[in-house]
Amino acid sequence: MSGVGASIKGGRWNSIGTELIYTAENRSLAMAEIAVHFSIATMPDDYVMLTIDCPDPLPIKIINKEQLPENWNSFPAILKTQKIGDDFVWKNQFPICKIPSVVTQGDYNYLINPRHQEFHLIKITQKESFRFDRRLF
Repeated sequence: MSGVGASIKGGRWNSIGTELIYTAENRSLAMAEIAVHFSIATMPDDYVMLTIDCPDPLPIKIINKEQLPENWNSFPAILKTQKIGDDFVWKNQFPICKIPSVVTQGDYNYLINPRHQEFHLIKITQKESFRFDRRLF
């Protein structure tokens, strides 16, 4: 939970060098978000599912689909979406940002800013091995 992994290669919501933690609102979405990046041959068999607690009083920045640029969901990701995530981190106003999922329309992912002063309140409450059902591939 450092954001270092995302900063190494960048992603849809961050450019290289910007530390950001990508999470999903539920297990199904987390699984779908990971599965789109792997084939059955490249899927790690040592995956771990984390449950994260974000206390209710933490403020959340909400970005709706209507606020996003055209082609926000294209592949590969466009620079405009990376700028949105970079700005979220560097402005440092919110610890969490709720954003629409590209993979599962109608679901949401949550970006966590590890630089925010309230980041220490966000805790991993459960960690367990997670195996992907091979029928998905």
